[in-house]
Amino acid sequence: MVPAADPNPFQMPFSALGRMVVLVADADTALAFYRDVLGFSVLHDRTADGYRYLHIGLPGQAQVGLWLMPATTDRERELIGRQYGGRPLLVLYTADVWRTGRHLRGHGVRVWDEREEGAGRSLLFADPYGNVIVAAQLPAR
Repeated sequence: MVPAADPNPFQMPFSALGRMVVLVADADTALAFYRDVLGFSVLHDRTADGYRYLHIGLPGQAQVGLWLMPATTDRERELIGRQYGGRPLLVLYTADVWRTGRHLRGHGVRVWDEREEGAGRSLLFADPYGNVIVAAQLPAR
């Protein structure tokens, strides 16, 4: 049976972005990095039927976050750190990208490609599995 046409085809059915899945080898290692180095908080951490559901996000943004999902198959394990094909996993905004870079380096995080373009600034860094993350400072308005 074909569903009835939406009476308002221009109204989107979604209200918010929820979680992005990040494949990890070990949820506790990933949590330590995202929480202790990047400042994420635990939004949901529950184990059911032997599977851990660990969702994290930035304080004040409880609807948006990352689901740190332990890889369970050989194929998933092959994708850890590469599930985005070397492209950035996400972009995180910061008020001071240079201070953020110093903070990351102080925690032994690999940082590269620091740049200033107009009034905006950015740098790239990697999580423990090699996922690329952009730290960006937007131009002041």
